[in-house]
Amino acid sequence: MKLFITGIGTDVGKTIASAIITEALEADYWKPVQAGDLDNSDTHKIKKYISNGKTHFFDNAYALNTPASPHLAAELDGVTIDLKKIKEPKTKNNLVVEGAGGVFVPLNETDCVIDLIQSDYKVIVVSRHYLGSINHTLLTIEALKNRKLDIAGIVFNGDENPASETIILKKTGLKCIGRIDNEPYFDSNVIRYYADTFRTTLLELS
Repeated sequence: MKLFITGIGTDVGKTIASAIITEALEADYWKPVQAGDLDNSDTHKIKKYISNGKTHFFDNAYALNTPASPHLAAELDGVTIDLKKIKEPKTKNNLVVEGAGGVFVPLNETDCVIDLIQSDYKVIVVSRHYLGSINHTLLTIEALKNRKLDIAGIVFNGDENPASETIILKKTGLKCIGRIDNEPYFDSNVIRYYADTFRTTLLELS
């Protein structure tokens, strides 16, 4: 099973969700495009959170120096992101693929993050509640459906908002994979706790 983790925007909790899902499935992890924070990248963070001995971490296809939209970070590095050079790593294990920002974050002049999502991927959308987040969540899901991509469900991150969550699930017809509370901190123990709560629902996706 290949799961692509995307968000309704930046800083909504994709990396924490990716860590939980990776730990729950003892899956392999791959972040194709990393922009900025190369010494403390999302891959580094997930390595710190994971406590199982099975997960393998694959190198970024592009590791860019500037924390910016990938198209700009690539330009500043003097490179152009080429989708043909982003080769999915081969593994017999489940694979978690983490996107960058939202689905329409540009990678170059023509391609966006959504263009990284392959037809055999199951997409998990991470949503975080803020004013306007219902709109952003529905727009993200509409875009994925328009591409006829397989949406596995939604992860809600942060303080619970039953009114928002209910209308999103009702309008999309999607399932809630799980929810992540506003924890004071995340470490391997907290990630393992959430992995245990997510595991059954995730295994039902395969």
